[in-house]
Amino acid sequence: MVELQVRPWKRFGQDRLYVNLHDGRSAACFDRRTSELTLLLDVDRDAVLAALAPHLPDLPTPVIRTNLPAAATAAAAAAAPNIRRPTTRTPAHSTPATNSRTGHTPANAEPADLTTYPDDLAGNPPGLAIHTKIAELTPGFWRALANRLLRRPRPETESWRKGLAGEQLVAAELEPLTTRSWRVLHSIPLPRDVDIDHLLIGPGGVFTLNTKNHRGARIWVGDRAATVNGQPYRYVNKSRNEAKRAAVALSDACGFPVAVAGVLVFVEADTLTVEPSLKDVYATHHDLIAEAFEGATGVWQPADVETIYAAARRGHTWHGA
Repeated sequence: MVELQVRPWKRFGQDRLYVNLHDGRSAACFDRRTSELTLLLDVDRDAVLAALAPHLPDLPTPVIRTNLPAAATAAAAAAAPNIRRPTTRTPAHSTPATNSRTGHTPANAEPADLTTYPDDLAGNPPGLAIHTKIAELTPGFWRALANRLLRRPRPETESWRKGLAGEQLVAAELEPLTTRSWRVLHSIPLPRDVDIDHLLIGPGGVFTLNTKNHRGARIWVGDRAATVNGQPYRYVNKSRNEAKRAAVALSDACGFPVAVAGVLVFVEADTLTVEPSLKDVYATHHDLIAEAFEGATGVWQPADVETIYAAARRGHTWHGA
């Protein structure tokens, strides 16, 4: 009998139990809220129920459905020899380019529009985690009234709302790329209560985008740190580490190496200066994103893009990132 392990998962209002194989793949998912059991792999249903039983003493009669990924084929496109570098206003950084393998066409490519998962991240709106944080900090009517009467300080939601606005603005700039063979995900939850603002997957590579809203500021980005109006921030290392975590998670999920580059996106900054020595992290103004990526090709073929996207949109992919 196949050994099954049960792992709980709670985040953003969800409460689920994942039944995993010994190699970490999710065989089934049980939603505690709806009592819905989804079989993700071709496994014995009774074995799955037996694995869940110790975790659910009063196991309700589940609604069982299957959600086995449908295999499909996709035609490979000829890779363009170069990635176009757009004209950018000084001193913005040039277009990102990722070193990755080319020419791979997986036999079991899964078009993302044919694949849905119970832990699907494709529906996550930009700034989902910030939405949750603002809701936590915003008092109800009676508490707000008591706070005013007692002259308590207001909750610090302004900075969170500013961050939310930045992520929504960047998401709007990324949207046109989805008509040009690119795939986009927002608000990808990672362990330790952090998330990836945006993940961009397409013919020009895979990129994690970290949004920073500093309207009217002077930005300088170096090899290890960035400054905003002269004040240092650890943005560069954070972007670098975020890309590394994404690369490990996606490579494990896909079964082949997936290179990921980090991108810092500065919203409504006045000036952006990037040191030429910085090679593995990119920085750009938010309104140059579409122009920077629209002509980037030569890294992944269409079938690869769909395979990576299918893996990236599964919440389970990121559980160990």
